[in-house]
Amino acid sequence: MDKKKLTRWDLQQMKDSGEKAVWITAYDYWNASFAEKAGMDMILVGDSLGMCVYGYEGTVPVTMDQCICHCEAVRRGAKSTFIIGDMPFLSYQVSVENAVLNAGRFHKEAGVDAIKLEGGKRVCPQIRAICDGGMLVMGHIGLTPQSSGQLGGFKAQGRTARAAYELIEDAKAIQEAGAFALLVEAVPPEVCDIIRTTLTIPVYSIGAGIDADGQLMISSDVAGVFQAFTPKFVKKYENLAEKTIQAFSAYKEDVKQGRFPAPEHTYKMVEGELEKLQTKLN
Repeated sequence: MDKKKLTRWDLQQMKDSGEKAVWITAYDYWNASFAEKAGMDMILVGDSLGMCVYGYEGTVPVTMDQCICHCEAVRRGAKSTFIIGDMPFLSYQVSVENAVLNAGRFHKEAGVDAIKLEGGKRVCPQIRAICDGGMLVMGHIGLTPQSSGQLGGFKAQGRTARAAYELIEDAKAIQEAGAFALLVEAVPPEVCDIIRTTLTIPVYSIGAGIDADGQLMISSDVAGVFQAFTPKFVKKYENLAEKTIQAFSAYKEDVKQGRFPAPEHTYKMVEGELEKLQTKLN
């Protein structure tokens, strides 16, 4: 029997009762199905697919069509999981109207349950308009990868009193604009805890400490697949990259040495048919 897909109200109840939400990124059918079987509360089809799938140096090159395509695959793999589509760079910054149209694409073409976008007060008009359009929006503050150039790179945020205060004000504005939840990335745990206790909506952490209403991790980090770099807040639960390389190397060696394919990996002709074929050939 399929599990019951959570709603925004279930996620709110989890916050109110103190139950932690656990979610992870997924970019394809198989990992989405694995995440659902593992019992994840939510799946984010993050624009981190730019680095984890396409090998870009950051998230900026990711397009709407790429995000939609991967969301479609994830929805097929996790029909009973709350799925969030990540709005890529320039899909919502250009105008409020553009933001609503692109958020709508995620719902119409990929069947997501919500969308996420980065930024504080400056994107509140977009958040409000998307919510007015009948869609759920999750905010994202702190280290916002799409703005990494403006932030001076992939650096932790909110480490001074002034910077922390600005993040808290951004969080309040996002809630006021109608967001149903907020993701806080790469900020000191104390700042995340203040935001969590200040807001009534769920506040989730990725690299922002344990004092949040739940945790997000990148699937490629959890499984130990992504090798380009490892953020400080990542805990690798497996090393699939090394295991995959070993498997590929073993396969190559078997072929080179004539050990693969063995007889058990081949198909037999119907009895007597080989003789008939040889007769025809002769």
